[in-house]
Amino acid sequence: MSDRQPILELRNLYAGYGETEILHDINMFVGSHEVVTIIGPNGAGKSTAIKAVLGLLNIRGGEIVLDSVEITNTPPEVAVTKGISYVPQTHNVFVNLSVQENLEMGAWTIRDGIEERLEAMYDLFPDLRDKRKQAAGSLSGGQRQMVAMAKALMVDSKVLLLDEPTAGLSPKYRGEIFETIQKINATGVPIFIVEQNAKQALGIANRGYVLVDGSNRYTGTGAELLADREVARMFLGGRD
Repeated sequence: MSDRQPILELRNLYAGYGETEILHDINMFVGSHEVVTIIGPNGAGKSTAIKAVLGLLNIRGGEIVLDSVEITNTPPEVAVTKGISYVPQTHNVFVNLSVQENLEMGAWTIRDGIEERLEAMYDLFPDLRDKRKQAAGSLSGGQRQMVAMAKALMVDSKVLLLDEPTAGLSPKYRGEIFETIQKINATGVPIFIVEQNAKQALGIANRGYVLVDGSNRYTGTGAELLADREVARMFLGGRD
């Protein structure tokens, strides 16, 4: 299957909260083996796009398609069973439960093979193996983020949605999280990221979208957007 074969599509999407429309006719897709990132200023609608996929807000027009099947307005608890894994920016682990208990909670939709899934997660996130009996709340921010991603991947994921995975982390842990994202993608999981650390996110992305005021402003490969002087001036801290 081609990397550009869409696994997740947002087609001509209009969505928002209550009577407030945030997204205006946006079009995005994630290919079957891609890392795709959304960047843009605060309030541009980046996280709203992710939440629209999960059925967490009002979709007024357009459609969301997962693996060629329309899932527009599918409730979150059903979206998970269809293969959408999601890591929110905050409150993404059970702080009083151990690392392993968190992972087991992530497997709530499956009955068999949980031990095998746990081993796969410890292979993918080796730092967590030695900490599996520790309370998640006792870990560093970067390690908690790894627990959250491992928990989300305990089910068979068609796509992984990450909302600001490096928010509030030190540069060291930001780098580790981006490396981990690449490792996850190398296992075949497509990844859709909303991220404020635009340079690093575009650096690992196959493609990126720049949202401004809830609309598509720029689209291109990660390398193209990094090299675009206007994108750099507006969103990447300038370019010499």
